[in-house]
Amino acid sequence: MPFWYDYPMTTRTVFITGAAAGIGRATALGFAKRGYTVGAFDIDDAGLATLSAEIEALGATAVVGHLDVTDAEEFATRLREFVAQAGGRLDVLVNNAGILVGGRFEEIPVEKLHREVDINCKGVVNGLHAGFEHLRATPGSVAINLASASAIYGQAELADYSATKHFVRGITEALDIEWGAYGVRVVAIWPLFVQTAMTTNLKTNSTERMGIKLGPQDVADRILDAAEPNRFSKAIHQVHYTVGNQTRFLQEAARFSPVYLTRVVNRAIAKAH
Repeated sequence: MPFWYDYPMTTRTVFITGAAAGIGRATALGFAKRGYTVGAFDIDDAGLATLSAEIEALGATAVVGHLDVTDAEEFATRLREFVAQAGGRLDVLVNNAGILVGGRFEEIPVEKLHREVDINCKGVVNGLHAGFEHLRATPGSVAINLASASAIYGQAELADYSATKHFVRGITEALDIEWGAYGVRVVAIWPLFVQTAMTTNLKTNSTERMGIKLGPQDVADRILDAAEPNRFSKAIHQVHYTVGNQTRFLQEAARFSPVYLTRVVNRAIAKAH
């Protein structure tokens, strides 16, 4: 169950999934430094307890609690409880929770692949669906989804993961158009490989060739950029936020290259035949 506080909150608010460690934790602390009321939710209660203490030490308010993002009912309940405690506001929803399963598709147990889809796809659906009414009621709100450079083109040895991030890309683009009528932005963050627990034991040809050069703070900084966009980002209505030079190069190259050439590049990166 969540750990609630007994005083009202009227500052800007953020609700973050997968917040106990890695990107989610760095993001929570980043918003706390900017004075947000931070809702940090995860299945890791111990990690949330230490995060809560860090947020409070920064002078911000922390609301932490258990959340399995694959459980739509729990997601909706946690959001309702948080928004009620936070003065009726949901300024930012960060769908960060995700897992990564690497290796040759046919060698991975199908239950692991299904779990990856459940968390990376259904978890985002659950968050967006439950969050809509609260986002619509908060002027200038934004839903931020964690995509990946693997959504540029299907990535060998990360086929299932790559497919889930294509899903995130698609739902982000579609809902940004739909929800624009309500003043709600929907954006996606695009990192390449990030040094977190998800990549500790990840060994693929792509990671060996490209390296793992990003840290959680790099991604958290872009999430904050997306939450509080500058004038240029507002003017062009930026939807996709790349993280790091590698992702920026790959995305730009894909934009101006024919599909067959993009395939050749991705095959070379993965050393596939």
